[in-house]
Amino acid sequence: MESVATPFPISEDEGSEEAVLHGMNPRNRFDAFVVGANNELAHAAAMAVSQSPANSYNPLFIYGGVGLGKTHLMQAIGQQAIERTKTKKVMYLSSERFTNEFIDAIQSNKLVRFRKRYRQTDVLLIDDIQFLAGKERSQEEFFHTFNTLFDGSKQIVLSSDRPPSEISDLERRLVSRLECGLTTELHPPDIETRIAILKKKAAAFQVELRADLVAYLAQHVRTNIRRLEGALTRVASYQSLNGQECSRETAEHLLRDLLWEDTKKPLTIEGIQKQVAEHFGLRPADLIGKRRNANVAFPRQVAMYLARQYTKASLHEIGEIFGGRHHGTVLHACKTLSSRMKNEDEIRQTMAALAAQFNQPATP
Repeated sequence: MESVATPFPISEDEGSEEAVLHGMNPRNRFDAFVVGANNELAHAAAMAVSQSPANSYNPLFIYGGVGLGKTHLMQAIGQQAIERTKTKKVMYLSSERFTNEFIDAIQSNKLVRFRKRYRQTDVLLIDDIQFLAGKERSQEEFFHTFNTLFDGSKQIVLSSDRPPSEISDLERRLVSRLECGLTTELHPPDIETRIAILKKKAAAFQVELRADLVAYLAQHVRTNIRRLEGALTRVASYQSLNGQECSRETAEHLLRDLLWEDTKKPLTIEGIQKQVAEHFGLRPADLIGKRRNANVAFPRQVAMYLARQYTKASLHEIGEIFGGRHHGTVLHACKTLSSRMKNEDEIRQTMAALAAQFNQPATP
């Protein structure tokens, strides 16, 4: 649950300046995190790690969809670790920043300084580790950084949109390292948790909302906590600026784009199979059959790759829908397509055309 900028006062405590210094949002603390059935294991693990770094779960790997609270939990760990251990050797950053700093260090001949900075930290928190996929030298550097910290009993916390084994183009030895601790998933919140989030945020904003309006927001913004907070911010801003309660009709108008996005019909694997089969002049049944000749095998790999990119299904679930295939077959298809897209313009164009048909951004 990442914070949303708002014109409303939110209390910050004495650790704020320290948090900002370490690249963390002071609002992303444990006491601002609403615990529900969807996140209680991840929250408990994060609390344990923050209270006793490197003694509970190391590494701790948190994964889940966009806007479910990965960043919030990671920054809460960092801030709690700073307060409890009084250490300043806590680093929070994205894998993109890690990669960019690594490239800069190579170009400026400052690799020794770069390595010292990251390998002498006590708690290293890296967000969106999936963006290391395909970046061989960055993976190599992170692999050695990981080993140095792990062997030195230093805490490592990582986040991703998927579990380590399902990140394409990630070296097997690195996947093995990422899986050697605790891997825990964040799920979309149920309606009770969404209501609790809205009430907690409204109290922080010092704004009163009618119970029926809170229920309306919780019922219609279901899959993304960040979007839920954004909806609350709009409603609260309306009440603050207009000096009157926000009606349900007004809320529907204010939130029409958010509500449409949240209720938009999601892609299904079956829908992807149908579209891919049509694109290649096949039947959907061909993609789940046993034939392995090239004119079927390649479209099947394309459909598997798109299913992995555009649905929340696991590798195992995708394999089942593709005729009961092993999850390793799906992972191989994803890696093969990813590699070919880097080297073959025709493949990239095909994937971009299919992405456009699904109203999705081109696959990476």
